[in-house]
Amino acid sequence: MNEVGIQTLPWPARSPDFNPIEHVWDNLKRCIRARIPVPITTTRELKAAAVEEWHNIPQSDIQDIIDGLPNRLQEVISDREGNTHY
Repeated sequence: MNEVGIQTLPWPARSPDFNPIEHVWDNLKRCIRARIPVPITTTRELKAAAVEEWHNIPQSDIQDIIDGLPNRLQEVISDREGNTHY
């Protein structure tokens, strides 16, 4: 129970993230950061870059992330509290 009286579930400090969209966001961030020749300096530029890069993500990349979920789950089960390579 926290200080305002709301009961919460215990959550491990290193809980693995199985949400495939998180891996897609990571890929999107890397693509935006890799843009050249000039870095993004305004929110308008960032939005335009995000939309452009989002449309450039191959559907096969997204499918590969989704298809890899069973392997991520198995690695977490096998390693218990250890870190995975994901």
